[in-house]
Amino acid sequence: MATDTFIDSLFDERYKISRKLGAGGMANVYLAEDQELGRRVAIKVLDDRHASDEQFVERFRREAQNAAGLSHPNIVSIYDRGEAKGSYYIAMEYVEGRTLKELLVARGPSPIGIAIDYTRQILSALRFAHRNGIIHRDIKPHNVIVDGDGRVKVMDFGIARAGASQMTEAGSIIGTAQYLSPEQARGAPVDQSSDLYSTGIVLYELLTGSVPFTGESPVEIAMKHLSQPPLSPSAARPEVPRDLDYVVLRALAKDPGERYRSAEEMDADLDRIARGIGVSSETAETATSVLSRTEVTDALTTVRPAAATAATAYTPGRYYEYDTPPRRRSIWPWLLAVLLIAAGLVGGWYVYQSIQDQLNATEAVTVPDVENLLESAAVRDIRNSGLEPNVQRRPNADVERGRVASQDPEPPQRADKGTFVTIVVSSGKPKATVPNVVGQGRDAAVVALRDAGLEPNVVTVNSPRPVDEVTATDPKAGDVVVEGTRVRVNVSKGPRPIVVPNVIGQAYESAESQLQGAGFAVEREDVPSSEAEGIVVAQNPAADTEQGRGSTVVLQVSEGPQTSGVPDVTSQAEDQARQAIRSAGFRVRVVRQDTDDPTLEGIVVSQDPAGGTELEPNDTVTLFVGRFVEAPPPPTEPPPPTTTT
Repeated sequence: MATDTFIDSLFDERYKISRKLGAGGMANVYLAEDQELGRRVAIKVLDDRHASDEQFVERFRREAQNAAGLSHPNIVSIYDRGEAKGSYYIAMEYVEGRTLKELLVARGPSPIGIAIDYTRQILSALRFAHRNGIIHRDIKPHNVIVDGDGRVKVMDFGIARAGASQMTEAGSIIGTAQYLSPEQARGAPVDQSSDLYSTGIVLYELLTGSVPFTGESPVEIAMKHLSQPPLSPSAARPEVPRDLDYVVLRALAKDPGERYRSAEEMDADLDRIARGIGVSSETAETATSVLSRTEVTDALTTVRPAAATAATAYTPGRYYEYDTPPRRRSIWPWLLAVLLIAAGLVGGWYVYQSIQDQLNATEAVTVPDVENLLESAAVRDIRNSGLEPNVQRRPNADVERGRVASQDPEPPQRADKGTFVTIVVSSGKPKATVPNVVGQGRDAAVVALRDAGLEPNVVTVNSPRPVDEVTATDPKAGDVVVEGTRVRVNVSKGPRPIVVPNVIGQAYESAESQLQGAGFAVEREDVPSSEAEGIVVAQNPAADTEQGRGSTVVLQVSEGPQTSGVPDVTSQAEDQARQAIRSAGFRVRVVRQDTDDPTLEGIVVSQDPAGGTELEPNDTVTLFVGRFVEAPPPPTEPPPPTTTT
């Protein structure tokens, strides 16, 4: 079996890899200790088969960068990414738990309440990812981890799924094909509804213990996604409530337009079911339509009794078998006979050997030359000469491990048959134990390693530890190695600069989590702003600048829009009123209002809004200013009529 060279190595001068967690068609995953931050991480290393595919590598880099911005309780966080030892890697949060697939294999279908809870947590992760423009594309139980507290975490957000050689990975494609959306099966563009289709399949599997579509090949499975309506979960597990059937069937609609429009909408239906309310009317109508198509398809293809359907589709016994083993005949008489025969043969052999030893006791033979022979050959030659080997092992810097370094007696001496010949077999070069020098200064560490018979190889690395302090060694302290082995000694040259991400416009909690995940400390400063309360409006240092790991980023966070009272400027002159309104932080709009009172010319006769009203900065206050217009003269009365007599 080939040795995994990553195990016990210091990867990218920072991650001490301890063991392999798993492997897939695209990458291998290792458990490692972050030497700079002192935390356990999972390192996902791109498989060498894909490292030469430039398009695949570029997508791996780009989408890993996008996924690094997803900080959510139900998403496995991505801490770092890079290239080392000729391989591309991603450093991510290490979660102690089991994948949903492992739980399904071990336990079978989940209790209905747990199935709903797990699915809602998956939807919570998808809701956050979709809002940030990220489509997962590969939702399946293998990519969902459940920790010991029942918290679900979705992993592999945004990691590329298709490379130039993916179609040769038949095993992993079959696993993925069972969760493909119809549009993925056609090779068409996908949006968030594709993730919701896959989530519907995961919910179906949680409820029934199996996926809705299976087949002998990925193509057969893909064709079923495209054309075959799914059976409702209750057909396989009768206790599944009808409303839960509706949720699954709507999520598995072939037409994306008939599915849920968002993760929030699907979660809302599951919340209603959990509270005993029932799904929305739209979900019930869509699911009923899908269900009717399923029943028509079944009628055209097969005739089966209704009771047999449920019994066949869901058989608890397939997970646990309690069959009573058949009775077997006792083997003790046969075993006793074999033991008696063996004892007789052994006894006869010892009698024969005793007679031969007595006959040859006085016969002398020449001691063979076995120096530099392999141990097995030396033992064979000594016994063929009638002598007995006495094997001892000692370190030897000059003789290859496993070969004889010396013998006693030496050739061409003669010895009686049965005499012991002592051979010293080399156990290899002398060993030395690597001393613990982590935390020491460079010079002290070099002296300690040389005193132990080792050759220090000092390498400066970025680290939050003080400059010139040893952060790690490779091999690590306590390892037993050959004397003279070169030991890599990582010596701190201070924190390495990292790029500050842009978090302006995010909610403070999300921005804080992203910055801390990148290795920064965060300081909050609340400031007045027209932005909504809790939104980051400025940051220092600015985005895209390089800063040392562990340095502080100050976030200015909006206190929410500030309001102030409008001053009462009625009866004031226009210029005076304008100045008062502007000084209060508001805009002014003037409307002329005709008046026949000459004393109101240029005077504010009213305002809107009235004085004392609370407004936000830059809101507009309208002033109605008097404009004197002379009243027309009253009409003259006609002279009274003249009367004559």
